[in-house]
Amino acid sequence: MKRYLLFSICLLFLGGCKKEHKELPPTNVTAYQVVAQTIPADFEFVGVAKSSHPVEIRSRVEGYLNKIEYLEGGAVKKGAALFQIDPSQFLADVQEAQGELARQEAILWRAQRSLERIEPLYEKNAASRRDLDNATAQVLAGEAAVIEAEANLTKAELNLGYTSITSPIDGLTARAFYREGTLITPSINGLLTLVSVIDPIWVDFAVSDDQLLQAKAEGGKGRLILPPEQEFSVQLKLADGSIFANKGKVNFLSPTLNPKTGTMMIRATFENPQGELLPGQFVRAILEGATRPNAIFVPQESISKGRKGMFVYVIDANNVVSIRDVEVGSWYKNYWIVTQGLQDGEIVVAKGVNKVQAGSHVHILSIENK
Repeated sequence: MKRYLLFSICLLFLGGCKKEHKELPPTNVTAYQVVAQTIPADFEFVGVAKSSHPVEIRSRVEGYLNKIEYLEGGAVKKGAALFQIDPSQFLADVQEAQGELARQEAILWRAQRSLERIEPLYEKNAASRRDLDNATAQVLAGEAAVIEAEANLTKAELNLGYTSITSPIDGLTARAFYREGTLITPSINGLLTLVSVIDPIWVDFAVSDDQLLQAKAEGGKGRLILPPEQEFSVQLKLADGSIFANKGKVNFLSPTLNPKTGTMMIRATFENPQGELLPGQFVRAILEGATRPNAIFVPQESISKGRKGMFVYVIDANNVVSIRDVEVGSWYKNYWIVTQGLQDGEIVVAKGVNKVQAGSHVHILSIENK
């Protein structure tokens, strides 16, 4: 009886041991097949909009500010009245200049008549050479005086015209910096307001020196190809996440870096007919036009981080998982670009990463690729 009990216990023990070593079923995962292909290389920067043609509106004459003739902050057309400086003094200057011109013309007329009388007398030896020379000199002096008087009249008329200050461009106005009754002196407080063109509008953004060095290094390795003649296009993302309707073109790249910030300034121009963009507005500028040839990339969820760095789970031909260390670069949509560690055609775990480990058998539900 005792032998029978001992034999039964051994059978149960052996059966339990056999059950503990029973192989687990494969883990269900979704896989991603790596396909090397050329993809766009977009770069995103913080940018700020600015007027493509800002103009300072200044007074060119001294006088009291009589009137502000525009709606502050509104749009104005070229030639629209902005300010009126008291014209009284300048009207008087014009009248004075007109009177001086008339006087000098009268003096010239008298000198010309005198010369006309002396010339025939000189030919008949009834007048001396000195008399003729004096009469000629008086005519020449009179002509010079008339020219000077005409110039003074023109200057007076210009100054009178400067009392009415108009916009030289179509644009948006800023506030008036001074109010009616202020004595305006050009050298002291001559800046009255600003008018800014916003169609087209410019967007400035800065590229750091390490980004430039990285792009240069990737270009040297053939991982990055820039557009010919730096013909980048730019797309704008607004503060609410929406995309600005019109794409822009880069129209200036600074040849030097700012030593204070270590950045290079880039400027792009955009059509802005509806005035959606305003000077001073912050945007996200997406620089487009470069490409990455033969790029290797995997979904974001395929990348895990360990003590040694980034890694992925690679699935072999027997559906067995192994760990592969990788180096990653920048983003492409929802994918990580892998710069080292994976080859074209390899298969990695995309979904179910948290359920597998090295040596696991997996059952692939589906294989995705870009």
